[in-house]
Amino acid sequence: MAATGAVSTSNVVLSLGTRTSSNRNNKNNTFLGTQLSTKSLITLARAVRDLRCRSSAELPVNSSSAPCSSSTEGNRDFIQWGNSSTTAEVIEQQNPMVEWLSRRRGGVYDEEEDGGDMLREECGVVGIFGDTEASRLAYLSLHAMQHRGQEGAGIVTCDERQLHQVTGMGLVSEVFDQSKLSRLPGSSAVGHVRYATAGESVLKNVQPFVAGYRFGSVGVAHNGNLVNYNELRTMLEEDGSIFNTSSDTEVVLHLIAISKARPFIARLVDACQQLEGAYSMVFLTEDKLVAVRDPYGFRPLVMGRRRNGAVVFASETCALDLIEAEYEREINPGEVVVVDKEGISSLCLMPQRQRKACIFEHIYFALPNSVVFGLSVYQSRYKFGEILATEAPVECDVVIAVPDSGVVAALGYAAKAGVPFQQGLIRSHYVGRTFIEPSQKIRDFGVKLKLAPVRPVLAGKRVVVVDDSIVRGTTSSKIVRLIKEAGATEVHLRIASPPIVGSCYYGVDTPSKEELISHRLSVEDTRKFVGADSLAFLPLEKLRDMLGTESPTFCDACFTTNYPVAPRSLSKDAAEKEIAHNLIVEGLTENYSVTNGNKNSNISSSSSSNSHKSVAPAIVP
Repeated sequence: MAATGAVSTSNVVLSLGTRTSSNRNNKNNTFLGTQLSTKSLITLARAVRDLRCRSSAELPVNSSSAPCSSSTEGNRDFIQWGNSSTTAEVIEQQNPMVEWLSRRRGGVYDEEEDGGDMLREECGVVGIFGDTEASRLAYLSLHAMQHRGQEGAGIVTCDERQLHQVTGMGLVSEVFDQSKLSRLPGSSAVGHVRYATAGESVLKNVQPFVAGYRFGSVGVAHNGNLVNYNELRTMLEEDGSIFNTSSDTEVVLHLIAISKARPFIARLVDACQQLEGAYSMVFLTEDKLVAVRDPYGFRPLVMGRRRNGAVVFASETCALDLIEAEYEREINPGEVVVVDKEGISSLCLMPQRQRKACIFEHIYFALPNSVVFGLSVYQSRYKFGEILATEAPVECDVVIAVPDSGVVAALGYAAKAGVPFQQGLIRSHYVGRTFIEPSQKIRDFGVKLKLAPVRPVLAGKRVVVVDDSIVRGTTSSKIVRLIKEAGATEVHLRIASPPIVGSCYYGVDTPSKEELISHRLSVEDTRKFVGADSLAFLPLEKLRDMLGTESPTFCDACFTTNYPVAPRSLSKDAAEKEIAHNLIVEGLTENYSVTNGNKNSNISSSSSSNSHKSVAPAIVP
């Protein structure tokens, strides 16, 4: 397919294949000239996968090839705690989650190399139309959203004749300087900051992507995740498309290129109607800026306007604030907004579903000064802390936060409890990956590199520590130990979110379900594991009460595994189990009891009864 639109890039231009019928019809299952049944192909694929896993497990720890892990339901290598009805025994000075993760990954588990014990937002996007300083405004907007992605950044601009692209690995300030910004002329731009999943942190996957097709050129920046990516990519490759990246965003460009619809907006709508999952995207052509949001509205996308009339789209309002653009509204779920010289127009992408905005934007991802999904992030987190103080009170002398995301919730907790808030942990913002020999003794310094305890605040005190979430639990255990080593007499951990028991498939980089500590352990066993004197999570029903009538419009699948869009990456058996669980949650909510029958099952303390036998996560829908 010839490209008529010129594209000036600093790295790679995607080549879009054309659709052919011959490949579509050739579906014979052959391997080395032998025709195989689908079942045989699956068996062969599993054998190859297992062979790769065994080979990877034999690699040295410092090998650049990461061991792969099986996602097959029957091959899970759970920690053996003895009889499943007994309480887990956690050996002092030993971290069973790390031990299990090490075995699962075929070597020593390095939390720092694995991205830390946290959920990570995949990316942030910005689009600007009608300002001669578009590239610099995009740069500033990306800087404001640096928290949404730190592994790569890029900007594409248009000067009405062609698209210009600069992308790179690292922080926004590391990718761009004055000379690179000068290579981005034009009055319209799209930009992107990115987090990558393991093994995908390479330059060719850094957005925005730019592609030429026979009617021109298009650039795209995407925040989200397409659950039917594998199906779409397989279909496109069978039709002759050639892919240059491993990003699901590239699928969208191929769908636009092969669409028979006219004009570009019709092509775009045709492409988006084939997508399933989460997407907030901005597109740039020679004469248009387009913003699109999926029908569920999983990921945020807002619109603002500068004093000179320039239109701005961004993932968060903090980006609008920095470049002095006034917030106007959210892009509605299922909406396509087109900006060109004729003005602004809007159309419905497809019938709008029940909105399912990601609740973790308010718990962790967004900056506190942002307004996301129409609600103040600061006010939400402050309320989370107040709820924790009411639902899980404890005698204490001081309240501290795990910086930075736990600070606002800690302020709310302290105010409600009438206990002083102090800065007991100091966060270093200058810690990158270390290249020293990764011995176990050195790895133990990982948390100390990032967090330093303030002894005068902690010594001799009963301390409440507020954090936004617990993922694997490996970092929480180190933080508790760090605070106790600083002289705290008691450490009470309060988590400003419900237990995370399910992976996210809608644009958040989360571990597999088996690696989530709350999926594997009860609240009491988690408390023992992290070493806290007490542990309490934000009760899910109280979170929903706080959201009020807006509660059904938020996605809380990471707390319930009740997925609005079926995750395609699960095996068939696993998907069936997820669907069955969802039916139970939807139909039997009133009868869905907690694991120990106690309404305070989100709370555990060292003085709790040791007769609690369940190792299932405590969830209160």
